[in-house]
Amino acid sequence: MSITTNDVQHVANLARLALTDEEKETFTGQLNAILKYADKLNELNTDGVEPTSHVLPLANVMRADEVRPSLPIEAVLRNAPDEEDGQIKVPAVLE
Repeated sequence: MSITTNDVQHVANLARLALTDEEKETFTGQLNAILKYADKLNELNTDGVEPTSHVLPLANVMRADEVRPSLPIEAVLRNAPDEEDGQIKVPAVLE
């Protein structure tokens, strides 16, 4: 598989980038070099290797969902830039 300048131009158009001819040639060469390097992985013997999504095993690092007391409203409103009727007042987004 190799990348052509047309492929680079297509991706540039999708990304709304204006590339010069020199940039297209440069990116084409760089992308082909990346693909050539990645193709070296096909030389590895991966028989018996389980596919994984991460290099290291991951465990859920979230805490248990337990009901705990929250901050008192007075403490929360002390940090608010403005408050009204016990609620944080923010600038209107819609007119």
